[in-house]
Amino acid sequence: MVKGSTGPRVPPLLATVAAWCWRLIGIAIVLFALVWLVAFLRLVMLPLAAALLLTALLHPICGWLRRRGLPSLAAAWVTLLGGLLVLTAVGVLIGTQANAQFPTLLAQVQHTAREVQNWLVNGPLNLRQAQLDQMVQSLLDQVQTRREDIGKSLVKSATVAAEVLAGAILMLFMTFFLLKDGDRIWAWLIRGFAQATTRVDAAGRAAWRTLSQYMVGTTIVAAIHSVVMAIVLTVMGVPLVVPLIALIFLASYLPIIGIVIAGGLAVLVTLGTKGVVFALVLLGILVLEQQLENHVLQPLIVGRLVHFHPLAVIVILAVGGIVAGIAGAALAVPLAAVLYRAWPELRRTSPTESPASTE
Repeated sequence: MVKGSTGPRVPPLLATVAAWCWRLIGIAIVLFALVWLVAFLRLVMLPLAAALLLTALLHPICGWLRRRGLPSLAAAWVTLLGGLLVLTAVGVLIGTQANAQFPTLLAQVQHTAREVQNWLVNGPLNLRQAQLDQMVQSLLDQVQTRREDIGKSLVKSATVAAEVLAGAILMLFMTFFLLKDGDRIWAWLIRGFAQATTRVDAAGRAAWRTLSQYMVGTTIVAAIHSVVMAIVLTVMGVPLVVPLIALIFLASYLPIIGIVIAGGLAVLVTLGTKGVVFALVLLGILVLEQQLENHVLQPLIVGRLVHFHPLAVIVILAVGGIVAGIAGAALAVPLAAVLYRAWPELRRTSPTESPASTE
């Protein structure tokens, strides 16, 4: 070996790629650990996330009350109790209408089922009555064989319901203290960042403004969807209008696909009670509403600070759903919006910092 030789040299490109790969592996491990920790602490993290979203929605009302002279404690109580009063009123209205109209809904669905059965027998398909009876019996047999699984599912649903109730109570407590002491909580959180405090504070405030505007804008879009669908369903004479509208309102917080899912249920109810023509009309109105949301409502109301392409929203929703199910899909878009607006502020050099200190 020639004296002074250090062996074969690694190509610079390969060395750079290898260095980046190790960094990416480290980031992936940290992200995986964070996801695992959040999943392990889901009974706390999910109420906290819901409390942050609810606080972002109610904070403008609480701030308005403070500017009118109410103390922080009174403003927080009035805002939270007012929101609970609205939810309670809607819940009572849903229960009352469902109890009153469910027999009518059942009768209409049975009538539509008989019409469909008659069409299958006497229509172009010309099926035999024996074939239909066999299909119905097969379905009943499947339900009978899975009765034990259904019972286990009901027990599991009861456990989930208890967890949801506990999480809702915890969320309300968190929301109250965030409304009352949010500024002091944030000041305490950023106290330990030393020279980076200014940047972290700016990033946090930008993220909060984005989250608040996202929640308020999305609520306005959901209200528009609900009003339009309430008018359409009422004119058509579809039963259970209030429960369907409440579902459409809540589903609208899931961008793009939420209105499709809730609207699909409304179409099924319309199909079962009013027939194919009304269901097709409602489907057409839902398609028009979807286009209106994508091209008018979202850009004008929500997109002033955050404007994601529909493809980006779908990808974000898919990733959130894969990682954390329905909760992940619901939180994915606001989380992406917050990171999108906070990151530039976090990278920006503040007047009290030298450029070297930001690296």
